[in-house]
Amino acid sequence: MSCLVVFIRVKEMSKIGRKPILITKAKVEVKNGLVSIEGPKAKFTHQLPEGIVAELKDGKLYVSMKDGKSKKENALWGLHRALLANKIKGAETGFEKKLKIVGLGYKAILSGRKMTFSLGYSHKIEYNLPDGVEVEVDKTGQKLTLKSADKFLLGSVCSTIKSFRRPEPYKGTGIMYEGEVILRKAGKAKAGAGA
Repeated sequence: MSCLVVFIRVKEMSKIGRKPILITKAKVEVKNGLVSIEGPKAKFTHQLPEGIVAELKDGKLYVSMKDGKSKKENALWGLHRALLANKIKGAETGFEKKLKIVGLGYKAILSGRKMTFSLGYSHKIEYNLPDGVEVEVDKTGQKLTLKSADKFLLGSVCSTIKSFRRPEPYKGTGIMYEGEVILRKAGKAKAGAGA
């Protein structure tokens, strides 16, 4: 069996790293490699690794590398710029994800910080929402809107909820993101009358 290996050469400049981050509502301070972010939705701090620096200029945050351009620094440059951009957006406006529950009798009920899911199993699934994540459930119990200032935490919670009943390719039931396309499979054909 042949195996195709593709090598991608990392260029000296990071396309994501060199983009400035626009600051609108948040208050950002940079001191000794520590970036402090405070906005209407949340507060964050971010420690930059050695070799990566941040600078405030004209209402924008610029992330760059120091003189050395090692492969490690170049790899971290775009990553930390993206992490900072997510924290600034989270502190200013927050993030939102929508889930839908598809299936006859499938639904979620919210009581305080506890969610109870009926997903066709012989038992109900209970889930306690972590601090920092808010959820709204519509009247049918099949549309969930999750909000958080922390993008990573929000994604983790959505992934956990989806794991309770992953989308099923034959009937298209389960928990999925709004707008997510499920690749459907054809079921087994019924046996003929003469069989």
